[in-house]
Amino acid sequence: MSKKALLKPQWLRVKAPQQELVGDVSNLLANLKLNTVCQEASCPNIGECFASGTATFLIMGPGCTRACPYCDIDFDKTTRHLDPSEPERLSEAVAQMKLRHVVITSVTRDDLSDGGASQFVACIEAIGQRSPTTTIELLIPDFSGNADALAKVMDAAPHVLNHNIETVPRLYPRARPQGIYKRSLELLQQVKQGWPKAYSKSGLMVGLGETDAEVIEVLEDLRGHQVDIVTIGQYLSPTPKHLPVDRFVTPEQFEHFRSIGETELGFLQVVSTPLTRSSYHAGEVQQLMAAHPR
Repeated sequence: MSKKALLKPQWLRVKAPQQELVGDVSNLLANLKLNTVCQEASCPNIGECFASGTATFLIMGPGCTRACPYCDIDFDKTTRHLDPSEPERLSEAVAQMKLRHVVITSVTRDDLSDGGASQFVACIEAIGQRSPTTTIELLIPDFSGNADALAKVMDAAPHVLNHNIETVPRLYPRARPQGIYKRSLELLQQVKQGWPKAYSKSGLMVGLGETDAEVIEVLEDLRGHQVDIVTIGQYLSPTPKHLPVDRFVTPEQFEHFRSIGETELGFLQVVSTPLTRSSYHAGEVQQLMAAHPR
């Protein structure tokens, strides 16, 4: 018998967005034929972010070559050519939206020899030419452990490099079957060792069946691999076909994770609330960069 779905608690209710402002961003993205992870992954903060004129751009998609059972992005394992016009269209959106900080992520493209690293580089270069003062944050896949692909991306000098650890190692076979916990940690450490001026970042979901102690162990692992910034948010099952929510973590426990991460472990920042997602309020990193310059 399948587990009965848990009722969503009060603290996970989201305010209705300002439809006019949301529509402005949606129309711009549609006109430029751009995808966002906000839309493709059914992010609960889409109303707030679109209303404030921000978005997390999803390149090389929307189809992903991995089918993680927690994720709402479509699965597509076919080989697809990269769109050479995508970086220029992305830079146009950044300019029109007057973004001071932009987050670029991608689907996982195991069908490409470099995992799509070259497209990330092209996007960084296009934005740099049109909006040279905009800071750039990348949220990358693991590139299947390809160190040359990582170097290609990092040599393009993104300001923040994010790679999500997603969950605790015990749950990888169930939640992230094609991912490798150790490989993700090593990627994050390679960033700090090879490009120390970059700010490294990672994130994880809670509510998939992990314990609080396991979450803290992941935080210890991330800090041990020199990660600067961590995000922690509540997992929400996109549809009944996806992994179910095992528990709803209370706001007080999220605050406890934040306190341990910042006070005891020494992260520069831990953003930990039920509705936190990888790029939620990502622009605030500019304040952190000003306070901890490199």
